[in-house]
Amino acid sequence: MTDPRQNRRADAVRDLTARLGHAFTRPELLETALTHASVGEGAERDARGRPFADNQRQEFLGDRVLGLLVAERLMRDLPDADEGEMSSRLHALVDKAACARAAERLGVGPAMRLSPGETKQGGRRREGVLGDAMEAILAAVYLDAGLDAARAVFARAWAEELAAPARRSLSNPKSALQEWSLGGGRGLPTYRIVERTGSDHAPTFTVEVLVPGLQPLTGQGRSRQEAEKAAAAALLSSEGVI
Repeated sequence: MTDPRQNRRADAVRDLTARLGHAFTRPELLETALTHASVGEGAERDARGRPFADNQRQEFLGDRVLGLLVAERLMRDLPDADEGEMSSRLHALVDKAACARAAERLGVGPAMRLSPGETKQGGRRREGVLGDAMEAILAAVYLDAGLDAARAVFARAWAEELAAPARRSLSNPKSALQEWSLGGGRGLPTYRIVERTGSDHAPTFTVEVLVPGLQPLTGQGRSRQEAEKAAAAALLSSEGVI
């Protein structure tokens, strides 16, 4: 009997492909882009009984492809901007939050292949999981059909990000939060690990940041440091600092 979950995922992959506007000649590239590292722990096997390849290598390439496409777009759209302004804008457009928002708009979450444990823990909605998958998808398009095809997908996926008012991006949100908190007489921010999920080689950390007098917020990342930065940025954003 056919697993209804497989049917739902197949429908989600078809919908995602339509939203991307790219017909893959090598659909296995998209499948790899949609496969989280947790699947390699034995949750699923391909037709030959081998673990599915995960999206980590494609994410590495997709990060570079995205950076090039954003820089190219900024050079075109901001002819009078200096290097500092373009760098700030670039960081805001390539950060994990922007990638995750693009992924959410395309419906990447339901199309992903995750282990049962990662699915139960909300992996299809995690910023880090979605952001990594979005970068891997850009790489998949690039490998399948080249830079022009990746540029077209980027233009569709990042249309709202490009049209939105520029978001300020901070290279060190932890330092910025500390300065802001101390400057306001609130004391030093503190951080604590709320959750660690995933395998030893591909963990995901969830960290909570606490500032006296403010609502605690969380951030996620592949390392504790990355998660702390994400939490600090989330709190700065919630307070209207960035």
